[in-house]
Amino acid sequence: MTAASAELETERAERRKLRRRRRARLKAAALGRPRGGLTSKVHLAADRRCRPLAFVLTPGQAADSPRFVAVLEEIRVRGPVGRPRTRPDAVAADKAYSSRGNRSYLRRRGIKAVIPEKADQAANRKKHGRVGGRPVSHDAEQYKERNTVERCINKIRAWRGLATRYDKAPESYLAGLQLRGSIIWMRSLDPAK
Repeated sequence: MTAASAELETERAERRKLRRRRRARLKAAALGRPRGGLTSKVHLAADRRCRPLAFVLTPGQAADSPRFVAVLEEIRVRGPVGRPRTRPDAVAADKAYSSRGNRSYLRRRGIKAVIPEKADQAANRKKHGRVGGRPVSHDAEQYKERNTVERCINKIRAWRGLATRYDKAPESYLAGLQLRGSIIWMRSLDPAK
């Protein structure tokens, strides 16, 4: 090996080391690279009054469906007495959350699923005939209230720091989300508003 090729090889190794370090730093900050650039994604659950119940923060390229169970596990609603409530009566979600695993999780916990079936899943089920199973039940009236999550996100994004993600550390960004969520809750409990 010549001196020039050895120098070139050490330079390449240094660049690889820098790339690995940068990827690790982005992963630690819950930042990812979808099409739009460095972003993070907030998965959340909201009640019918557009109040946030739980937050899960992931890198921007992360898929929605695998985070479904994690978001539902984070829900804790305190009542006047007793343990916090962790199980909603029904869950309304869009087609991105329509998977067999999510539906079986909801069935095990006794939660009604208001999630429409994807067209390709319906076609696959029909292709198998009787063995494919029965069609997914879907309550269209309850599904109309799914936009409460979108309205909750709009309320959260009213804070510019949360809308643009100025905080690089995931802990401080999540703390900002929880602070904004608690303000939304307090405003909804105030009888004057």
